[in-house]
Amino acid sequence: MMMSSHVRNCLKNNQTTVSEFFLLGFQNSQHLTTFLFSLFLVVYWGTICGNLLIITLVSTSKNLHTPMYFFISQLSISDILLASDTVPYMLHMLLDNGGSITFADCITQFYFFCVCEIFECFLLTVMSYDRYVAICNPLRYTTVMTSDRCVILAAMCWMLGFSITLMYCITISMLTFCGPNIIDHFFCDLVPLLEHSCSATYIIELEVFIMCFPILFIPLTVIIISYINIIVTILKFQSNVSKQKAFSTCSSHLIVVSIFFSTLLSVYLFPKGEQTLYFSKIISLLYTVFTPLINPIIYSLRNKDIKKSLKEIIK
Repeated sequence: MMMSSHVRNCLKNNQTTVSEFFLLGFQNSQHLTTFLFSLFLVVYWGTICGNLLIITLVSTSKNLHTPMYFFISQLSISDILLASDTVPYMLHMLLDNGGSITFADCITQFYFFCVCEIFECFLLTVMSYDRYVAICNPLRYTTVMTSDRCVILAAMCWMLGFSITLMYCITISMLTFCGPNIIDHFFCDLVPLLEHSCSATYIIELEVFIMCFPILFIPLTVIIISYINIIVTILKFQSNVSKQKAFSTCSSHLIVVSIFFSTLLSVYLFPKGEQTLYFSKIISLLYTVFTPLINPIIYSLRNKDIKKSLKEIIK
């Protein structure tokens, strides 16, 4: 099949011919747009305040100076960064019924979005291992999960997020983009960007396919194996009080893992048709806008130690 002259000219130029993209966001009536703007503004404000509260409590309360709460504070940092990367510009698009974004800004937004998502994949895996050691090997917990080791594990999660995403962004920046430059999404995501490329995308697609195993499947496998061992160990406890306490320390993390991986896999793993574009944006809202708000709520409402530390600060 012969290429159109426009695409052929784009490829011949061997440069990024599209200097900016136009994100449609959510095209709705004025009343619905006002409602969505108010909703997302409240959610963003709650996300920032809730996660800052978690970080403050973990930093100031001696009762929360444990590996589990250290990792929760790292998750809160990631949630603040993720929400701040997508929500403010989405609010701007709602007011202007869409918005233009330069190619450099689009790649930057995609970069920090990927950093947060990849970091959370690895951090949730580390948190599951922390719960595994605490419940299955409690006598070795203090020697295995030392403060220095926790810092190293968190730093490794951040470094993997930054380095893997950098590889993606370098490959994407080498692609050629030519019209139309309209993206039917509310942020610069991988799939919409690849759909607007008029050059071969097999290299970035191969990178994504290969990195799915260390980023998604291996962490998910480690989490599943950890919780299988945790459940087996808890069921062996003689005391019902001990069982309930052990389950309560894992339930919050398990809820966060379920929400995060289910939404992520539904967007990037399952095949997409034309009729699923709107639903894809809705699901994307879950892990970019609402999940950063839900995480601190889950950990604070279901955690007696955080409630106790909050009461102490209020007093």
